[in-house]
This record gives sequence, structure tokens and C-alpha cells, in this order.
Amino acid sequence: MIVEMRKGASTQEVDGVVERARSVGLEVQLNIGTDKTVVALLGSNTGQLPTDMFAILPGVENVARIMKPYKLASREFKSENSVVNIDGIEIGGDRIVIMAGPCAVESEEQLAAAARAIKQAGASILRGGAYKPRTSPFSFQGLERTGLEMLASVREKFDIPVVTEVIDPHDVSMVAKYADILQVGARNMQNFALLTRIGKSKCPVVLKRGLSATVTEWLTAADYLLAEGNGGVILCERGIRTFEDSARFSLDVCSIPVVKRFSHLPVIVDPSHAAGHYSLVPALAKAALAAGADGLLIEVHPNPKEALVDGLQSLTPSDFGRLMKELKAIARSLGRYI
Repeated sequence: MIVEMRKGASTQEVDGVVERARSVGLEVQLNIGTDKTVVALLGSNTGQLPTDMFAILPGVENVARIMKPYKLASREFKSENSVVNIDGIEIGGDRIVIMAGPCAVESEEQLAAAARAIKQAGASILRGGAYKPRTSPFSFQGLERTGLEMLASVREKFDIPVVTEVIDPHDVSMVAKYADILQVGARNMQNFALLTRIGKSKCPVVLKRGLSATVTEWLTAADYLLAEGNGGVILCERGIRTFEDSARFSLDVCSIPVVKRFSHLPVIVDPSHAAGHYSLVPALAKAALAAGADGLLIEVHPNPKEALVDGLQSLTPSDFGRLMKELKAIARSLGRYI
């Protein structure tokens, strides 16, 4: 249930709605906008409560029920676009933010070479996996804490924020000490214990779409993060599993405008995992920008032939540099910039 306060409603009037909600066992989330405040009333029994019990309160303009499964991620709760700020880098605004780097952290030399290359080309955030959830238990699982320490060292050296994946709820606090953005991988999109812990951490988070998740399921997973008061949620479309096998996954470009229509959250795209092959990455990246993506998450490796993970879908620094020039031209044509 959504309670819209009148423009200029006082703090006491907002508090009155909050107190009434809590008196009947509801949780509350506030969206304090520039013009008005919106109060989200959350609970399993909101459908059984009459809207009049809130509509009659002083300062209330309108009360409505949100019929979608996702509540806090919806446009009904927040009509204006959310912008996530990472050390002055705004994701969700006019700037298209490029996050790039190797799939896995292999050494500090490898990571430093990647950071140097992507920053020179115009990327603003370094990606690198210290923990790697793999299909096979015999595949490289990442350098774990050592990898995190390398990320922190390279971040300091090149003055660039980093994003890395966390896979265990118990590791959230530790990973958050080394990373500026936590990543929830596709396999963990519905790991609700992990989402809840990240939500409580208040650390910005990239939430990847599950391998076979609908947009509704994806946005409902985002609600787990938002419900804990974490407003720094960034959605990431990375392709879904379909009957088509000519690429690693089917990039759902349509999901970008769909999310923009129904949610206020920023959405970025990972063309590398969808493509599965470096030759396909540029076309998917360009399509994502044209469809309205707020950023890209691209795999770049100094020497893809020697990569321990996903070398086939990683761009070389020179390929990435050429792609960035093309992406900047597309961004300008859209009235945005990189």
C-alpha cells in the first residue's frame, strides 16, 4: 500500500502515518522526494486493511494499493529515476557508466594492467572476481581474500572504484571492506539470505538477473535489498537461458525498456556473459546503449589466451579501446555521455 502525502506535508503528519502503520503491524519505507513524501506500507496483510484508515489522516493526499509483486522497486513507490552515487560517479543519470576488467583476479600484475588499460580508454569502474561460483567444483574458484587484497591495492594505485562478487552471506562484511560495489551473480539472484545481508550492509550492489528469471522475479529480488534500506541497487541484464544455442545466453534487450517503464532502478548490461565470444560483445554493447542502458559491465583481460576464466569472451585492451570510441559516439547521439 502506498500513501502519498500532500506537497508540503509536515514531519508530524508523516510521523502520524508511520505510527498508524506500525500500530497495525506494518513495516514502513519512506521515499522523501523534492515535492512530496511517499510512504510504503509493507506487510502480508495490507490487502485486508481498508485504505480509509490512512486516507483520513492529516496531510494524506492519496492511498493506493500496489498490485505488482514488487513494491519498493516499482514506479508507484518512486516515480523519479534512482541514481546510485559511487565516489562521485552517478549511475542512472545522464552519464553511461562503463565497468570493465577481468572475470577473475589472477595476479596483481594482471589486475593492474587491466585497470590501466580500461581507465585510459574511459571506463570508470574496475571489475574483477575474487570469488568465482563455478559449475564444476574442479574449476578455478578464485583467489578469495588474497584477490580482495589485490583489488584494494589496485584501487588505491589507480584511484578507481571496484566491483566484485560476493557469494556467501557470511562474507558480506569482509568483501564490503575491500569493494565499492558488491555484485550478486545470476546464480544467487534468489539467494534471499545473501540479499538480506547485503541489504543490511547498505553497500551499493549490482543485482544480476537469474539465468531463467522473469523481469518480475528480478525486480522482486531487488525488493529484498530495498526492504533493508539499501537504496544503492543497480540491476544488471546478462542474458537468459533459452532454446537458442548460437550464443552463450540470449541477451534480453527488451528487458531494458521494460525495467525503465515499471521500475525506478538503474539498469546496466553485461554483454560479455550473454555473448560468450569476444566477437559478439561489441554489437551487444551497442544495442544495450541504444535500448537505454545506464551502463555496461564488460570483461577485459590483458591476455585473454592465458585467462583462467572466460578468456573466450574477454576483450583485449586494444579491442576495448576501439569499442569505447564507438560507444562514446552512440552516447552522444542519445544525449548522454561516457
